[in-house]
Amino acid sequence: MRSKGVIFLFFLLFISKTHAQYHPLVTADSTAQAQWVEATYEAMSPEERIGQLFMVMVATSQGPAVQERVTEWISNYHLGGVIFSLGGPVRQARMTNAFQEASRTPLLVAMDAEWGLAMRLDSTYAFPWNTTLGAIRDSAVIERIGYRIGQHAARLGVHINFAPVADINTNPANPIIGNRSFGEDPARVARQAGYLMQGMHRAGILTSGKHFPGHGDTAVDSHKALPQLPYNRQRLDSIEMSPYEPLIAKGLSSVMVAHLNVPSLTGSQELPTSLSGEVIRGLLRDEMGFEGLVFTDALNMKGVTGYEGVVNTSLAAFLAGNDMLLLPENLEADHAAFLEAYRTGIITEERLGESVRRILMAKYKAGLHNLQPVDVDGLVEELNTPEDDLAYEQAMESALTVLKNQVSIMGMRNLENKKIAYVKIGEAPHEPFLERMRLYADIDEVGGTSLEDLKTRLADYNLVILGVHKSNESPWKKHELSPEDVRRIQEIGNLRTSNSIAVFFSRPYMLGDVPDYDGVDGLVMAYQNSKITQETAAELLFGVFPARGRLPVTAHPEFPAGSGLDLPALGRLGYSLPEREGFDRTRLARVDTLMQHGLDSLMFPGAQVLVARNGQVVFHKAYGKHTYDGDREVQLTDLYDLASLTKILGTLPVLMEMEETGKIRLNATFSELLPEYADTELEDVTVLKALSHYGRLPSWIAFYLDTLDKQRRPSRDFYRNSPQEGFSIQVAESLYLTNAYTDSIYNRIGRQELKSNRYRYSDVAYYVFKKYIEEQYGRRLDAIAGEFLFRPLGASHTLYNPLERFEKADIVPTEEDNYYRYQRVQGFVHDMGAAMQDGVGGHAGLFSNANDVAKIMQMYLQGGYYGGTRFLEARTVEKFNKCYFCNNDVRRGVGFDKPQLEDKGPTCGCVSRRSFGHSGFTGTYTWADPDTGILYVFLSNRTYPSSSNTLLVRSGLRTRIQQAIYDSIIN
Repeated sequence: MRSKGVIFLFFLLFISKTHAQYHPLVTADSTAQAQWVEATYEAMSPEERIGQLFMVMVATSQGPAVQERVTEWISNYHLGGVIFSLGGPVRQARMTNAFQEASRTPLLVAMDAEWGLAMRLDSTYAFPWNTTLGAIRDSAVIERIGYRIGQHAARLGVHINFAPVADINTNPANPIIGNRSFGEDPARVARQAGYLMQGMHRAGILTSGKHFPGHGDTAVDSHKALPQLPYNRQRLDSIEMSPYEPLIAKGLSSVMVAHLNVPSLTGSQELPTSLSGEVIRGLLRDEMGFEGLVFTDALNMKGVTGYEGVVNTSLAAFLAGNDMLLLPENLEADHAAFLEAYRTGIITEERLGESVRRILMAKYKAGLHNLQPVDVDGLVEELNTPEDDLAYEQAMESALTVLKNQVSIMGMRNLENKKIAYVKIGEAPHEPFLERMRLYADIDEVGGTSLEDLKTRLADYNLVILGVHKSNESPWKKHELSPEDVRRIQEIGNLRTSNSIAVFFSRPYMLGDVPDYDGVDGLVMAYQNSKITQETAAELLFGVFPARGRLPVTAHPEFPAGSGLDLPALGRLGYSLPEREGFDRTRLARVDTLMQHGLDSLMFPGAQVLVARNGQVVFHKAYGKHTYDGDREVQLTDLYDLASLTKILGTLPVLMEMEETGKIRLNATFSELLPEYADTELEDVTVLKALSHYGRLPSWIAFYLDTLDKQRRPSRDFYRNSPQEGFSIQVAESLYLTNAYTDSIYNRIGRQELKSNRYRYSDVAYYVFKKYIEEQYGRRLDAIAGEFLFRPLGASHTLYNPLERFEKADIVPTEEDNYYRYQRVQGFVHDMGAAMQDGVGGHAGLFSNANDVAKIMQMYLQGGYYGGTRFLEARTVEKFNKCYFCNNDVRRGVGFDKPQLEDKGPTCGCVSRRSFGHSGFTGTYTWADPDTGILYVFLSNRTYPSSSNTLLVRSGLRTRIQQAIYDSIIN
């Protein structure tokens, strides 16, 4: 045996010879690596060196017996590594620690984790399949997925991931590859596999390209038989083997050789490639210059065990040039056969040393020279993190592929003209898709007892969205459409009464089950049916982000590989996680604490809170109940009385649009708006000063008091219990005000005396603006605002007089009124003056939920643009979001509230000067900050059961929550 010095010199020469070509296993501290490798190698007996060549499979799901057996193998045969299969992460971590403790030389731990540990383990994260990643054109997105997969592997004590798959999936009938492939284009597969590989390398994980020379164009599973590739070398070079050279050039750690019958490479009609020296030494090592590890595919697979041309399969595989032998059929017999071959010179010391040193180099690179046990504390949580969801979400946003978009049906604009139905096809879950779509528009799920019945029910809709949902259980799951499903897609697509969009949550090849898509206007390939995929697909339809995916395979004659349309984003709110927009979720959880304090302190029975940043809703929750003693919990879709938020969400946008079109001027006076005020003290009050609450107007006028009798009850002179001629203004259930009282309201306003010249918040101006708006348009304010803003915006839960469209149970009550209406106020506006205007006030009357309020505020943040529609010019928003009288201690903008000028005021004091918002009497609040992109909505019914409850106001809870939101920003 050669001396240590000679061997060490050989090793240094070995490294230096290959380092110029970038040896994939050499570390930055190559001298230290060489010393460790030689010291470890020299300390081994021949039996131990031979043992390093073997890697056995372990399934923690098989229980303690497998641990005992493998521990015995480690002791008796000195295994080089283990590959873990089915089981759970905590069991695997403990078993890994036990195995490493039992092994004199650290074990190389491997897994098949092509789309993450979930390929084999429960309670772990499943990332998108490779076909999904094949649709992505952004390299950073794929690299991030690889990095997250690598981080998970490292956390679990796994050193090498048998990925990426480099197979070219040119055969749709392939029973084993399919969704595991990045696609059918060799260049794309090479790129995508390279990006995934680089991500895993960044996480410190070794990689393995498989299944060399290429398993994509086979119709046989090599687990069951030997697949054949009857192609010549030119074809193999251009397709099957094409990805390997670029992967090798980028530092691929290892290659897994498949069991394939490729006569043009092996020179044999029977010899599997995994046993061929021509393939491994001649082609992979010599021609392609690969210096990393070479693994066999599992040696217990029928593709190799059926070959009768060798006495010992493992020995033949090693002599052909493989370094590590996976899953030997008979470890005891194989180890003995190797030892005998070594003693008789069939295996030379040089050949043995070549592979064992390479294995030790890989172990050093994987950190096994400084082995640490796997910590099981917090393991499952760390393998399922928000960062993983974000990586998945980003991948799906990049992968979703629009294949057809006739009449620009996507992204959806002009929602006011659409009546949308959703039809489910397939057996898999669909709820996340439907629920997310309903955040953007009213959508009815429609079914039928038969196709004809379904078509009849769909006649009332002008847009039908077909969701084709197939199992997301695994990439091997067969996806097929039944003949009935094909008929549904085609006949619904051919309906003359509606447009249609079909979204396939399935493997792309299922597109081929439908003969043609002539009748379908929109077609989207979503690739998978996971929750995040469904939610992301819903956002794609509504233009939250741009469409940019490309089909990775030819799935249909109409849609070859590379098909895909780019669509622009339309500026609608998306829904994501706090981390996406730079929030610390732990700090943001203080909002929950503050809200619970509000509930416990009886500040309000229930509430909704929404936080968005940069157009992404990252916090959206409902708290408490409708009433303190009731059972109905607050839902995110429930409607709240917005009170004075009506000013900036209903009236102000109409005024802003009128200012743009010249229908109103900021320097116009009240006498110009309403000539009847020409001879009153109000005549010279300007629009600008009134909207800035600097118009010397009274704060409010209690009009209702004049309509009560001596018992302070609604007077018979003014009210009826049912609608009658001249009494059609409904102020509450079974309570109708005389129509004549409208003139009395405006007459009384005209008799008001102006107050002192200082800041004074006032509702009165908005009565004037409401009347002027309605006179200009010849319609009521609710109709104008609905047509101009709410319906086109998709704010379908924002309206006046909500009982006209919603059930009372879906509307949060505001008060048990014991001073005017003497009943529970629910579904009727709480503000008395607005109620006396038939529920439509310029200052109050709107009902909505936090989601819809956020849409309008986001429109402002985006300079008047939302959902593909420009509602207002950016200069108009800027003009109204300006404090014109700050020098007079008036903080207000034109309609908008603005941050305080001194210590106390409407905000936490942590917002920018450019921020704006408003609060409402019923316990509502919204604020938007252009500088930080933060949007905050708080809706409650603090006035229930009595408006005398001012705990919410006195506590400053709404602005304390705002402070907590800003304190949560980390980026």
